[in-house]
Amino acid sequence: MPITDFHGGSSPSSSSSSGSIFSILSRRRDQVHSMESTHEASSHDTELDSFQRHVADRFQELAAADSGELLSIPWLRKLLDAFLCCQEEFKMILFNNKAQLNKPPMEKYVSDYFERSVKALDVCNAIRDGIEQIRQWRKQLEIVLCALDNQRSIGEGQFRRAKKALVDLAIGMLDEKQSNTTFAQRNRSFGRNNVQREQGSLGHFRSLSWSVSRSWSAAKQLQAISNNLAAPRANEMSSTNGLNLAVFTMNYVLLFVMWALVAAIPCQDRGLQTHFNVSKQFLWAGPILSLHERILEESKRRERRNSCGLLREIREIEKCARHLNELADCVQFPLSEEREREVKQRVEEVGVVYEAVKSELDPLECQVREVFHRIVRSRTEGLDSVGRPNIHD
Repeated sequence: MPITDFHGGSSPSSSSSSGSIFSILSRRRDQVHSMESTHEASSHDTELDSFQRHVADRFQELAAADSGELLSIPWLRKLLDAFLCCQEEFKMILFNNKAQLNKPPMEKYVSDYFERSVKALDVCNAIRDGIEQIRQWRKQLEIVLCALDNQRSIGEGQFRRAKKALVDLAIGMLDEKQSNTTFAQRNRSFGRNNVQREQGSLGHFRSLSWSVSRSWSAAKQLQAISNNLAAPRANEMSSTNGLNLAVFTMNYVLLFVMWALVAAIPCQDRGLQTHFNVSKQFLWAGPILSLHERILEESKRRERRNSCGLLREIREIEKCARHLNELADCVQFPLSEEREREVKQRVEEVGVVYEAVKSELDPLECQVREVFHRIVRSRTEGLDSVGRPNIHD
């Protein structure tokens, strides 16, 4: 599929400008005369077309998730895998087109992308704090399981211990809903020591390697990433041989991934007002817009409207804790056989959620950490490629 065919057929949503984009790029190809130049142009176009298709395929797979899988930890891990794959392919495009990166207008396009990626680092740190918050909630579930699970008979003492853990859990989740600042004071970082060891090349990331400040806002950071993010025009496509389309695509992938993380994981000022105004003429736009719409619909559901995060596991923690708490409020000792069976059923539900969070949360954190470091390395290498200094903060 040539780069001029990055729309999915004769979609009514395609703008009239797309026709001029296609004709300009077609004329550019018609002007290639020598066999060598033709081969180079064909290789260049194939590389760019392949990138567009691969981005579309990855997000189409993510969009195929059913409602039970969407926004779960395994789904977020697939999302981060998709980002890392796109980032690696995009890096190779920049590497293979170094000669054009330090010429206008590509120099500005690439520079703007790297500045957006810097803003994504703070989002990664905020998500790290949110993961730590979920880890604390998991510890409360563990206390409940220690008190009530695998007991030959459940006594009043065990119930009191479990009840206290459930109350602490409820308070913690309520505080997070009300303020989203519980963990803003924690000086957590992604590999702070690693960044310090690389001061020679990454010195300007020093301030970005710490957790976000108390006044930091996820909503404002996402707005900063999305500012002035516009689709390339026909003349821009022609003057950059289509390279700026790859940059635009990677900008949108970055924006959507950061937005989805903020939607799912507790963090400060989680507003989801970011608009995704992109024409469906782009192969990848359909699945990304579909996912955006589905996530927004989830956030509008009555039981999710005031949630501290749309992560499926957070919903399961809230649900099983509420059920067990309601049961704990009405039990009388000694427990009847029927009531004890009911308690054990509720404890089993807690156990299922606990094991899911225990097995998936650490790998998710590792992937967010990898995204952070990959962005750092990619920006440093990219600035080196265009011959610009990478220490200027």
